[in-house]
Amino acid sequence: MGLKMPKVFNPFLDLLPKIDVHGYNRDMIKYVLNDFINDNIKLKNKKIVIIHGKGEGILKDEIHLLLKKDNRVQKYYLDSFNTGCTVIELK
Repeated sequence: MGLKMPKVFNPFLDLLPKIDVHGYNRDMIKYVLNDFINDNIKLKNKKIVIIHGKGEGILKDEIHLLLKKDNRVQKYYLDSFNTGCTVIELK
């Protein structure tokens, strides 16, 4: 049995609004993402988190494609502690 790596997490990520999209498909993700961004703009949140998981990167790629085109998004990036999460900074 190999060494078990300790789980590293970003404690500040827990303070941000987040949504877990595990199990969603590409078609559903655009509606969920749009609603989540709209809700957080209304709540005046400037930073939010999407938990998409690591896997094959299908959800992450689709989310990043949608965020790239979204004019409400100032910046987005993978969390440096957990690449299964994308942090979004809203305008």
